[in-house]
Amino acid sequence: MAYTSSLTVSQACLARPSAKRCSSLPANQHLSLSPRDLPSFSGLRVRSYTRSPALRRLPTRSTGRIHVRASAATDVAVVDKSVNTIRFLAIDAVEKAKSGHPGLPMGCAPMGHILFDEVMKYNPKNPYWFNRDRFILSAGHGCMLQYALLHLAGYDSVKEEDLKNFRQWGSRTPGHPENFETPGVEVTTGPLGQGIANAVGLALAEKHLAARFNRPGSEIVDHYTYAILGDGCQMEGIANEACSLAGHWGLGKLIAFYDDNHISIDGDTEIAFTENVETRFQGLGWHVIWVKNGNTGYDEIRAAIKEAKAVQDKPTLIKITTTIGFGSPNKANSYSVHGSALGEKEVDATRKNLGWPYGPFHVPQDVKSHWSRHIPEGAALEAEWNAKFADYEKKYPQEAAELRSILNVNLPTGWEKSLPTYTLESPADATRNLSQQCLNALAKVLPGFLGGSADLASSNMTLLKMFGDFQKKAPEERNLRFGVREHSMGAICNGITCHSPGLIPYCATFFVFTDYMRAAIRLSALSQAGVIYVMTHDSIGLGEDGPTHQPIEHVASFRAMPNILMLRPADGTETAGAYKVAVENRKRPSILALSRQKLPHLPGTSVEGVAKGGYVISDNSRGNRPDVILMGTGSELEIAAKAGEKLREEGRAVRVVSLVSWELFDEQSQEYKESVLPSEVSARVSIEAGSTFGWEKMVGSKGKAIGVDSFGASAPADVLYNKFGLTVDAVVAAAKHLFAN
Repeated sequence: MAYTSSLTVSQACLARPSAKRCSSLPANQHLSLSPRDLPSFSGLRVRSYTRSPALRRLPTRSTGRIHVRASAATDVAVVDKSVNTIRFLAIDAVEKAKSGHPGLPMGCAPMGHILFDEVMKYNPKNPYWFNRDRFILSAGHGCMLQYALLHLAGYDSVKEEDLKNFRQWGSRTPGHPENFETPGVEVTTGPLGQGIANAVGLALAEKHLAARFNRPGSEIVDHYTYAILGDGCQMEGIANEACSLAGHWGLGKLIAFYDDNHISIDGDTEIAFTENVETRFQGLGWHVIWVKNGNTGYDEIRAAIKEAKAVQDKPTLIKITTTIGFGSPNKANSYSVHGSALGEKEVDATRKNLGWPYGPFHVPQDVKSHWSRHIPEGAALEAEWNAKFADYEKKYPQEAAELRSILNVNLPTGWEKSLPTYTLESPADATRNLSQQCLNALAKVLPGFLGGSADLASSNMTLLKMFGDFQKKAPEERNLRFGVREHSMGAICNGITCHSPGLIPYCATFFVFTDYMRAAIRLSALSQAGVIYVMTHDSIGLGEDGPTHQPIEHVASFRAMPNILMLRPADGTETAGAYKVAVENRKRPSILALSRQKLPHLPGTSVEGVAKGGYVISDNSRGNRPDVILMGTGSELEIAAKAGEKLREEGRAVRVVSLVSWELFDEQSQEYKESVLPSEVSARVSIEAGSTFGWEKMVGSKGKAIGVDSFGASAPADVLYNKFGLTVDAVVAAAKHLFAN
């Protein structure tokens, strides 16, 4: 269908061809369906529902064919063929790779087709156009569904060769969707539940920006977030955490499709998962719809999406009952199609069963023609939005400039000068308190800066004092109240930062509770999401709460994680420097480990030194040959500095080094690293209130690492430091031992 220039973009979208299933059919047109496909009811709003035992226990194999007449209308035939194209692109890619998950794409092809071909707005030639709808495949193992859809839609990132190289070295079609590998993929998914939590973050970002920047008649922020999640996502706790928040926040532009196929890797989900998902989601504050025939009920899927869009005050879960591996005569509706290739014989049988006469990776010409319109349509959508934004810019120049900085991560000139400065006369304070000063300073100058805590804002000191709380009726505010939901907090922040480059989210809890959110932090690092993790109570120095709350191995574990900055500042100057680094690093997350106890401001610390990761704060040696090098981080840098003073009083040449970030130090030139830690000096002592694991890298085989290699204890901080040997005397004794040997 051609669109004339007199149509608006919105009208053009509404004018897209829609497949209508008719009741009068030629006798020679029919589909082969399994008994599970028989129900064909309209989408219903669910009040309570439990799958009937009969439906749950349908046989996995059909002994005969059931013939259902198909529409003679051309558009219906093309839609059917398009849906099967998606299925067979997935089947063929998995088969060629001899690895993958064909079952989900085969079952979800109808909903995927309707979303990408009839509902979503996007520009295939500019995957990063701001006002596009976002699609998240939370059940990331079924990624061939997304790759097939991107391929048909005309994305340059997924050509036929990319489909043929599925899961291979250097491919743009990896085994799970990765946003940094494949333009068109919004977030990295795979670990179940993460994707739907990311989708909550994306929807939050849309609602927040819309509230801040839209004006009557100038709705320049207006897009939806769609997600497909499966039974596995529903079982993961992170999904419930995130969906609870989505309901609380009233994210009405979040629409999630629950692929209800009742099969997981171990078999029928009945063995471990029998809860009423619909009732749970209603309790979480979601609108719930059930589409009983997700295999061929195109109109029911369309009606459900229409109903979901009409509900603007809450997110919608559309439960779509599907058959995993639809079309496979011997493996459909069974776990055997979940995570492995069908096999050559079953691929042939599936081709025959679905009447698919084409060879591997073939896209029929009428399907190509049908999908080809998305390229000009996408360009028209973006052009229309650009014109709308240009008009907005004339009417609201200040708002437009602010939004543009968020869209393009243009940090204001001189933003770093807003960070507080400290002197030796500044009162001693906990770095968590100094962090709050930095957060509030940054919020005044960075338009995309927002964040919050997992019910610990008053303890993490993370409240932005000039803003209110982001809530259902106040989405323009910037304090995010996550509640006691650490895991989803991290994943939601990943979604926020993946929404727009200039959105800079931070989230906070006690450092020990990174254990609850480690998977989300790892995905921050993997997906190049520059979340700022503000982690307080960073050591045994938190004191009386005891070993359950005292992190020991956590610093070392994050130093082992790729593409993440682990920063442990020692005073106000280093805290400001850590925030400067964290804001500048938009392609990798940062963790700031902050103290509960008060710390003095130390001579020699600098913002510039923090940027290098490791630097000298004091030194009385000559020729780059100190007698001993003392190293520390965070609260223990003060101990190292005092030990250095004591040794100097005894006539020793001592260098004291702050190693605030090992990752940044590793990135410096060899010449610089040698100037800080000369290789000829083997007398080295480190002190850190955590595991000594990894410190051999810095102290060498002849040096001494002082730390805590057991769990902590309940006692005041000063008592704990003495009992665990984190003292000036211990550092001095270690240095003297090295001198003697």
